[in-house]
Amino acid sequence: MPPLLQKPKRHKAEGEVCQAVGTQCEDDMNFWVSQLFNGISYGALLFLLAGGLTLIFGAMNIVNVAHGSFYLIGGYIGFEVIRLTGNFYVGILAAGIFVGILGLFIEPVFLRKMEGKEPGNDLKQMLVTMGIAVLIQDSCLLIWGGDPYMIQTPGYLKGAAQIGPFFFPRIRLFIIAYAMLIFLCVWWFYGRTSIGAKLRATVDNDEMASGLGINVDRIRRGVFALGAVLCGFGGVIGCSFMGIALGIEFEILPLAFVIVILGGTGSLTGALVGSFLVGITDNLGKALFPELSYFTLFAPLAIILAFKPTGLFGRG
Repeated sequence: MPPLLQKPKRHKAEGEVCQAVGTQCEDDMNFWVSQLFNGISYGALLFLLAGGLTLIFGAMNIVNVAHGSFYLIGGYIGFEVIRLTGNFYVGILAAGIFVGILGLFIEPVFLRKMEGKEPGNDLKQMLVTMGIAVLIQDSCLLIWGGDPYMIQTPGYLKGAAQIGPFFFPRIRLFIIAYAMLIFLCVWWFYGRTSIGAKLRATVDNDEMASGLGINVDRIRRGVFALGAVLCGFGGVIGCSFMGIALGIEFEILPLAFVIVILGGTGSLTGALVGSFLVGITDNLGKALFPELSYFTLFAPLAIILAFKPTGLFGRG
């Protein structure tokens, strides 16, 4: 009799163990899917910065430290327009136009004389663009103060959408779709239009392009404005789920430079692939090894560049 009485208890214990193992496996799966999705969506946001930055660096050879400040002021402009109009997409458009006009002013006034490859220009560019970044930051502090702000998104972008057994925030799904749409539009413009052909010629050899009758100065101004527009878009979209506050521009700017170097200067495809790699690596590093997050981000970069110094899609 005692063995018969103990047998149901053993089955119950085995069932509890199996249930615990199944729950643990399910939790692990949810963790990895969640972290990968967060990394991809963060990478999509980074592409809006790095895509414009890689075109600027490739066409103009400018180390633009103020690029993150374009993101900052784009977020603030979008916040104000959305607060006044109540339209999320009008805010994105207004931020892109404002920052693009700002870029059209900054490039000829402050950077035109430092766009060559003469020795010492890199340091001059960094100092000038750093001054522009500080000026933009102080202007934002004067106008909006130091408090963080969050942009209100449309109702259909709030909450989570179910895909199979998993739930994903709608705003992050929107960011991924929006970044892919921007990539396709810029890729078509860069690779399938006559202006894009002139831009590629300027990237490859600006002196030869000028000799063929291409207005290199106009191309460079347009590229700088396009990069600023993409950054303005990113500021509004990033503000919709991360918020906007002073200092965020210097947190996100180093990642944009990492992407440009990793993907290859002047390569739009490299910027997209690099953005997703950096987004996933940064997110997993902070989740698994928070004390080593910078190591997990820069160590793979160093390994890749050791074997391919021009980046994944860069050309010598």
